[in-house]
Amino acid sequence: MGKSRRYRLRLDEVKVQAFQARLLAWFRRNGRDLPWRRTRDPYKILVSEVMLQQTQVERVREYYERFVQEYPTVQDLAAARPARVRESWEGLGYYARARNLHAAARTIERRHGGKVPRRLEEVLALPGVGRYTAGAVLSFAYGEPAPILDTNVRRVLSRIFASRRAASPAGGERRLWALAEAVIPAGKAWAFNQALMDFGATVCTARNPGCSTCPMRRLCAYYAGAAS
Repeated sequence: MGKSRRYRLRLDEVKVQAFQARLLAWFRRNGRDLPWRRTRDPYKILVSEVMLQQTQVERVREYYERFVQEYPTVQDLAAARPARVRESWEGLGYYARARNLHAAARTIERRHGGKVPRRLEEVLALPGVGRYTAGAVLSFAYGEPAPILDTNVRRVLSRIFASRRAASPAGGERRLWALAEAVIPAGKAWAFNQALMDFGATVCTARNPGCSTCPMRRLCAYYAGAAS
């Protein structure tokens, strides 16, 4: 999708397939039970992803459930007064997110007939939605093979598929987006993208990663380098 299709990657397909299989198997056993994973409602997924911007998962749990009870549909949120939406967000911080989410709901109601769009360009055009949030909505709500690249996913992919340093930060970012898209197994975007985030958050952590028991250690370039 987008620029990532134009970035040329050289990947070991056997390694990619092994990575996909091991990650999905790990997720089936260890995936976190999060309230926004119990729905495929694009609106509720959008709410959760906006809340998760710059905020820890555990802090979002209580706010998410309360918010979607108060505004169960995009129409309910679009019709709400800005002051009421601000009050509903009270305590979660980064209040521009609440304003953007409210504006996105009104845009969806006005331009898309009350349905969250499923085209990348249209999702990206919503207020407060960047490439990561758009990919999350498309893959988690619609099962589209849309890449996501947050801090956890970036770390996992960089460690497993390490390569020469890119000539520029922009080149490195393009490669990671292309990689995040290339490794999504056909028909399994929801589970795979969720698994990438969970694996980075709980096993392949920034500090003290669980390399000794990691199911990826035989595939991991980072582990191979550390062990040599």
